[in-house]
Amino acid sequence: MPSAAWKLERDADAIVWLTLDTPGTSANVLAREVLQELDRLLEPLAAAPPRGVIFQSAKASGFIAGADVREFTALQSAEQGFELARSGQRILDRIEALRCPTVAAIHGFALGGGLELALACRYRVGVADERLALGLPEVQLGIHPGFGGTVRSVRLLGVRPAMEMMLSGRPVHADRALRLGLVDRLVAAGELRSAARECVLNPPARRSAPFLERVLNLAPMRPLVRSMLLKQVAAKAPREHYPAPYALVELWARHGAHGAGAFIAEARSIADLFETETARNLVRVFLLQDRLKSLGGKAAAGVERVHVIGAGVMGGDIAAWCALRGLTVTLQDRAMEFIAPALERAERLYEKRLRDPARIAAARGRLRADVAGSGVPDADVVIEAIFESLNAKRELYATLEPRMKSNALLATNTSSLQLEPLAARLARPERLVGLHFFNPVAQMPLIEVVRSAQADPAVVQAALAFARKLDKLPVPCRSAPGFVVNRVLIPYLNEAMLAGEEGTALAAIDTAAVRFGMPMGPIELADVVGLDVANDVGTIIATELGRPAPDLSRLKQLVAAKKLGRKSGEGFYRWQDGRAVKPPAGPAPPDLSDRLILALVNESVACLREQVVPEADLLDAAVIFGTGFAPFRGGPIAYARARGIPAVVTRLRQLAERYGSRFIPDAGWAALEAGGKP
Repeated sequence: MPSAAWKLERDADAIVWLTLDTPGTSANVLAREVLQELDRLLEPLAAAPPRGVIFQSAKASGFIAGADVREFTALQSAEQGFELARSGQRILDRIEALRCPTVAAIHGFALGGGLELALACRYRVGVADERLALGLPEVQLGIHPGFGGTVRSVRLLGVRPAMEMMLSGRPVHADRALRLGLVDRLVAAGELRSAARECVLNPPARRSAPFLERVLNLAPMRPLVRSMLLKQVAAKAPREHYPAPYALVELWARHGAHGAGAFIAEARSIADLFETETARNLVRVFLLQDRLKSLGGKAAAGVERVHVIGAGVMGGDIAAWCALRGLTVTLQDRAMEFIAPALERAERLYEKRLRDPARIAAARGRLRADVAGSGVPDADVVIEAIFESLNAKRELYATLEPRMKSNALLATNTSSLQLEPLAARLARPERLVGLHFFNPVAQMPLIEVVRSAQADPAVVQAALAFARKLDKLPVPCRSAPGFVVNRVLIPYLNEAMLAGEEGTALAAIDTAAVRFGMPMGPIELADVVGLDVANDVGTIIATELGRPAPDLSRLKQLVAAKKLGRKSGEGFYRWQDGRAVKPPAGPAPPDLSDRLILALVNESVACLREQVVPEADLLDAAVIFGTGFAPFRGGPIAYARARGIPAVVTRLRQLAERYGSRFIPDAGWAALEAGGKP
C-alpha cells in the first residue's frame, strides 16, 4: 500500500528513517489513519529489525502536535473511546518492543500524542532553541494522555515531574527537558540527524527516574503523594468542573505506572472522560480556537511597521506586543513623559517572555518613542488608542489620514464607540477598522475585528490577518454598541454592582461567579478593568442602545473619589501587591448566580439576533476568549442549550418578575429554540 503520511527510508548504515508529513496540514497530527499506516510500516521492522529506527518530521513547524482532536467529537460511546485509546497504545507498544535502538529526533513541538510516541522510543534528541516545547496538554481538553503517556512519563521522569507536566498541561522547554531527562541530548538544528544517528550507532545508557522518585512511586508511599497531589489540584480546579486531573491522580495511585493493567486502566479512564460534558465543551473550545486562527488566512504580507498613538496602558502594551512579535513600532503621545512608563512596561515584558539578552535587546530596538509622529508616513498599520471621545478621535484622524500611505490600515482600539460616526469625516472611510484588544494585552488572546457599514472587505481581511500575525485570535463583528464582549459583559457587571447596592457582600457576589466557573468575580473584574472605564463604557453602551443606565451610586461615588480599582490601589476592594484584599464572603441569595450569568446570556442572544456576530459559535468563542467565561461550559449559548432553552427562558421571566424588565427574555430566544439564528 503506498505511503500517504509516512516516508520510510533505509540508509547505508541499515538505519530506517520514518519521516512524518501529514498531507494538507501545517503540523503533523496522529489521526487514526496515520497511526494505522505507521502500524503497517512497523510490522516488518518487528519481524526483521534494522540497525535502528529514527522518527522525524518533515514539517518546519515541529515534530507532532498530537492526536487529531476532531476524531474525539465523533465518539458515540465510552467503548469507542476505549478502542481509540487502545489502538493507539498497541501501535506505540510496538515501537517500544522493537529489538533495536529507536530515536525521536525532535524539533519545535512534541505535544500530546506526539510526545507519547517519543516516549515510546528509547532515546529522544531535541533541537536546543526557544521553539522546543515538549508537553502533555490533554488536561486542557478535559482528558489525560491516552496512548501510554500516563505510564511512560512516570517511568522516565518520576511521579512528581511527570504529574506536574500532565496536571498543568504546560510544555517543558529545552534546558529543563534535558535536566528532567525528557530528552537525552540537545543539539543545534543542523546536528539533529547526526545526533540521532549517533544514538543508534553508539547507544548511550537509557535514562530512568531518579532514586527518590522511584521510592515515591512504591505502593506504601503512593497514598501520601496522592493526598499531596489532590490538595494541589483542588486549589486550582473543582472536581465537579474539571474531573480529568482527579482521574489522572487516581489512575497513578492505583497502578503506579506498573504493568499492562496500567495501560488498560489509562484507556478506560480516558474513555470515561471523553463522555463528560467538560471534555466535550473543552474540545469544542479547542476547535473554536483553531477556527478563529483560520479566519486570518495567510499571514499579513508586507506588514512590517506599526505606528501606535496613545501610550496609556492599552496603547503602550499594544505597541510593546507588536514589537515582541517582530514588527518595527513607533509609539506616539503628547510628550516623552507619557511614553516612558510604556517603555518600562515593555522592558519587563521582554525580560519575562524572551529571557535571552540578545532577543530582549532586539525587541527593545524595534520599539521607539515618537512624540512627533514621524513614523506615520512609513507605517503599514496605524493604531489609535487614545481616550474614548468621538470628537478627539475625529480630530486625530483628520491630521493622520493625509499623512498615511494609501494602502495603510487605520485601526481604532475603541472599546465602545461605533465606527460609522468615527469614520464620517474620513476621505476613505472604508479603510477604518476596529482592532479592539483586551487588557492585559500580553495575556488576553482575543482581538475583536470590527467592520463598519462602509468597510472594504479586503481591509477587514487584512485586519484579520494582522491579528494572526500578532498571534491573537480574531473575532469578526460588525460595528454596534460595545461590539460583542463589552456588550455582554456590562449587564453582568451591572447586575453584580446592583446586588452590592442591595446589601449582598461583595466577596459573596464574586464567590458565586467563581463557583459557576468564571476566572474571577465581577466585582474584582470591575476593579481590574478600572471603575472609571467600567462607568464610562457602561454609560456609552446604555445610551447607544437607548436603555436607562442603572443607578449605581456606589460606583459613581468611588469614581468621584478617584478610587478606581487596582490601578489606584483602592476601588470596591483595597489592593495590595496586585491582589484584592477581600473580607469574608458571607451568605448570598440563592438566585444570585442566575442573576449574574443569565444577564450575560440574555445579552448574548440579543447580539446574535442583531447579527453583531454571524453565528453562535463565534459568539461563544468571543465571550470565552474575551472574558474568560467558564470554558468547560462551552460559552453562553452552549450553556443555555445544555441547560435547556425553555428552562432558561422561564428562569429569565421569573427574574424579571422579581427584579425588573432588564431580565425580560430577548426576542431572539424563540428562533434559537427552533434551531435557527435568533
